[in-house]
Amino acid sequence: MRRLFPVTDMTAPNAQVNAVDREWSLDELADAYAYPAGAETWLRANMVSSLDGAGQHEGRSQPLSSDTDMRIFGTLRGLADVVVVGAETVRQEGYRPARAREAFAARRAAAGQGPAPVIAVVTASLGLDLTLPLFAAPLVPTLILTGAGAPAERIAAARDAGVEVLLAGEGAAVDPARAVALLAGRGLRRQLTEGGPRLLGQFAAAEVLDELCLTVSPTMTAGDAQRIAHGPSLALPTRFGLASLLEQDGFLFSRYRRI
Repeated sequence: MRRLFPVTDMTAPNAQVNAVDREWSLDELADAYAYPAGAETWLRANMVSSLDGAGQHEGRSQPLSSDTDMRIFGTLRGLADVVVVGAETVRQEGYRPARAREAFAARRAAAGQGPAPVIAVVTASLGLDLTLPLFAAPLVPTLILTGAGAPAERIAAARDAGVEVLLAGEGAAVDPARAVALLAGRGLRRQLTEGGPRLLGQFAAAEVLDELCLTVSPTMTAGDAQRIAHGPSLALPTRFGLASLLEQDGFLFSRYRRI
């Protein structure tokens, strides 16, 4: 990691800017991206965007990413209690279970966390392949978040397959605020969402997103790809303040917190 700006609140009156031109260790990254002390619940998102605003290329985020982006991706997972992800992203990105990483083992144990974050899949239809390793053989049991109005036979099938289904909405869809509260009630307070755009749009519209970790990729895609957040708009835009900014090889790694 090069040209690393401080991870203090850049909106603070006396914020300092000191560049560091060297590779950061995973421990240093984990310190930089640590969840705020004392926060009862904190939902952060991790997304990547091209220069022209695309959140994906041909349905996947990987073509926009880099090795350093993946290091930060792994660090954010290493700090989280739970990773919340939409069903379409699970299908498009080929999601697998979160794995235990030795680099974060001591930190997680000291924080009272399990060996890896829980994966919580948000879905209204439950159109999921329950034989995939994400559901059939995870290190930490995967959760499904859906609404009470979702297809009853699919809820029953998921439960019969040994997957815990949590109801976080009155209709088929998940209520974002209820999902956040439901996970926090299970002790999963340090929350991370990795998308996709529709899920992030729902969290943003419900105004429950506390932090956005956004990688700006030095690429142009053109086309008609979605932005990183897609869905209902807010009556007034939500303001976020820059908390930190990192750069390597033209990639910008920003972190914004809701003001």
